[in-house]
Amino acid sequence: MSPPPSTSFFSVTIVLLGMMLPQSKAQLNTTFYANTCPNVSSIVSNVVQQAFQSDSRIGASLIRLHFHDCFVNGCDASILLDNSSSILSEKFAAPNVNSTRGFGVVDNIKTAVENSCPGVVSCADILALAAESSVSQSGGPSWSVLLGRRDSLTANQAGANTSIPSPFEGLNNITAKFSAVGLNTNDLVALSGAHTFGRAQCRTFSNRLYNFSNTGNPDSTLNTTYLTTLQQICPQNGSGTALANLDPTTSDAFDNNYFTNLQNNQGLLQSDQELFSTSGSATITLVNNFSSNQTAFFQSFVQSMINMGNISPLTGSSGEIRSDCKKVNGS
Repeated sequence: MSPPPSTSFFSVTIVLLGMMLPQSKAQLNTTFYANTCPNVSSIVSNVVQQAFQSDSRIGASLIRLHFHDCFVNGCDASILLDNSSSILSEKFAAPNVNSTRGFGVVDNIKTAVENSCPGVVSCADILALAAESSVSQSGGPSWSVLLGRRDSLTANQAGANTSIPSPFEGLNNITAKFSAVGLNTNDLVALSGAHTFGRAQCRTFSNRLYNFSNTGNPDSTLNTTYLTTLQQICPQNGSGTALANLDPTTSDAFDNNYFTNLQNNQGLLQSDQELFSTSGSATITLVNNFSSNQTAFFQSFVQSMINMGNISPLTGSSGEIRSDCKKVNGS
């Protein structure tokens, strides 16, 4: 699943842009594995490509793992740890349980990387590389991922319950959660654009379809035709686990249609639509810009992914390089 030819020149441009970016404050850099595991990017890309063959959702799932990891104690692969005698897994936090997926693909990547470069590449860096590969293989931009993260020795389930933005939250709350990890409004809107591919369960948006905010009516910002479609997918007494495309127009392609959908009141999640429907918000101008200029969106998305990937990484002698992403070494 290579990017369409029309994106090739732009992808090269973004790669060069990424290589020229200043080094991270945490000493992450694009050449961290140049001598110890020079083929790591292609190894990750190959496994992701294989996963796409049987699972069109996997790209969105992998980028979501990276997102949900970085917002809790920084980008340290804590989300990958299973329950143990000393660890309460983040996998069972409310934003993750029965919704985060792709863990098996991460394990497959780790196995492939370990076969080539044992004990060298962190699970945290694998998540960052898998996110980039997922975007570029879906028609989005490519970039040179900053690397050098190490893996945590602990998880933070309580932090996952409070730090990860919720689809039910208003724009002020979500903006505050981004700000708490050093990300600004531009980052918020650009990273929300990752909802240009993937699916969401009915339970994450069905509150908008029938009794929004206890009004007895649907969310007034929902396009009425789109509302009818969603009500058919998600009946009022349904299980809540049926899936709807986050982008009803180009569901598996990474493009800027997400922002056009918001302009048409076709944002699936409350947290999506509020970027455009919150009167007076600075996010509206950004939505309009990204809708009319895909290149501007891609450039902002790349920078915001780099910004997010630099949230409190463990480096140097902190943490470890896990041999199995699901557990701490020696456990």
